[in-house]
Amino acid sequence: MAVKKQFSSFLDLLADSDVPVLVDFYATWCGPCHMMAEILEQVNQQLKTRVRVVKIDTDKYPNIASQYQIHALPTLVLFKNGQPADRIEGVLPLDRLLPRLQQFL
Repeated sequence: MAVKKQFSSFLDLLADSDVPVLVDFYATWCGPCHMMAEILEQVNQQLKTRVRVVKIDTDKYPNIASQYQIHALPTLVLFKNGQPADRIEGVLPLDRLLPRLQQFL
């Protein structure tokens, strides 16, 4: 289960994390984003101590989406040590997503 938290800034969220942060850039109107949300719940369950999963609604935070050049939804960006380490556009099944993430953990 994803936990909602408030941060003073996106950069604080990245800087304060002692594990890599997987950011799901999504929109509520995006059908594939809903599919990805279910996959990310499974990722969160399996890697909960090794990665932090964060969702960012691009309609509510367009500046963050623009800063990271998010043009397709869903887009996942894995941040390690506060910097983008990997980027995935579109829906990726769990059996392909987990190995891709684990190489950065």
